Amino acid sequence: MAIILSVMIAILAILLVIGVPISFTFALSGIVGGLMAGFPIGTIASSPYYALASFPFLAIPLFILAGEMMNQGKLIDRLTDLNELYLFWLPGRMGHIAIVSSAFLGAMTGSSVATVAAIGGSMGSKMIEKGYDRGYVAALTAASGLLGVLIPPSIPLIVYGAAVGVSVAELFLATLVPGIIMTVAYMFVHAMSLKKVLSKSNEAGQLELSTKINRELFHNAKSKVLKAIPAILMPVIILGGIYSGLTTPTEAAAAAGVYTLIIILALKLVVPKKLYGIFFSAAKTSGAIMCIIGFTSVFNKMMTLIQVPQKIALFSVELTDNKYVFLIIVNVLLFLIGMFMETNAAVVLMSPLLYPAAIAMGVDPVHFGIILVTNIEIGLITPPMAANIYVSARVNNSSVVEMWPYLAKFLVMSILVLLIITYVPSLTLWWR
Repeated sequence: MAIILSVMIAILAILLVIGVPISFTFALSGIVGGLMAGFPIGTIASSPYYALASFPFLAIPLFILAGEMMNQGKLIDRLTDLNELYLFWLPGRMGHIAIVSSAFLGAMTGSSVATVAAIGGSMGSKMIEKGYDRGYVAALTAASGLLGVLIPPSIPLIVYGAAVGVSVAELFLATLVPGIIMTVAYMFVHAMSLKKVLSKSNEAGQLELSTKINRELFHNAKSKVLKAIPAILMPVIILGGIYSGLTTPTEAAAAAGVYTLIIILALKLVVPKKLYGIFFSAAKTSGAIMCIIGFTSVFNKMMTLIQVPQKIALFSVELTDNKYVFLIIVNVLLFLIGMFMETNAAVVLMSPLLYPAAIAMGVDPVHFGIILVTNIEIGLITPPMAANIYVSARVNNSSVVEMWPYLAKFLVMSILVLLIITYVPSLTLWWR
């Protein structure tokens, strides 16, 4: 079995390096492993179907569609206008607005990369005009995108819940406090960075540092509030429906999609002829994620058949009987995995592998899910497979070299928050 595992990992590494799509990479590696082990091909071939034939997974394309409609309808601009009204008193308010708006958008889309693209497109140029360094704007936008996953709903949490059989509703509830803590932590980093990232020679930048009330800011304030109400109601519908017991996460996602469609058409934010493009874009994104989940299941099935999860659990117990030491080891492993693997693929792969060991160590399955997803998500701002960095660089016309000195601060803060989440489980299980 050790030989089979070595061959599978070697194939996986080679195919990833030469650029084969990640979904096919996992499928081919799993198929070769199955053939080497002599398992019936039917056992392997049926894995993608059974992996995707899950009611919770239906929430993924629905949330993606709702998020795409909100982005195309420019509802995020209304949210940023509203955030500016109550964050005006903070020095460097534009950065705080970008962070808080990312959290709001996360409560609507569940996607980190989508959040980066939306916030970068709406706030990036405004911040640069205010005198912020371009590299810093790109770094802040990339890091804030993590809030798109930590604030429920979260697509990777849906993937984790479906993969190991944990309640998605409980996972959404568990990530509320960690998401708020990460938001506040990023705002702290921004506040501490202001003197270095705002151009002192730029008059607009100096005005950005001022805490004086800008009269223009409150021009038509009532109108701004009213315009933002449809967007604010989105997380109320999603989370209110789930936590009240009226809907499942999947039903809430469907309700969110229908609600967003009605809003963008009723308010004429999108002309009907553009709906095809919106649905097509959402379908492409959903299809890519579903392919990753489905084909990664082939690899996972093989890993299960050759008893890798059981061996990892046994090795972990033999290596240490201390839960806290175990969590350190898991965090280091997940951090490395997140650096080199796409988020959803990493969640699908690592969840069933590490879950048995976590349970054996007495780690709560909901708490472990938040640790796992938060850790892997940090990989989105950790090269080389750092999707948030590359999307933010493109949207803000920056380079990774310009971003990195600033991004390092957000990365360090993200790791500190991860450690807090890991070793203070009451922050995750606060409702129990």
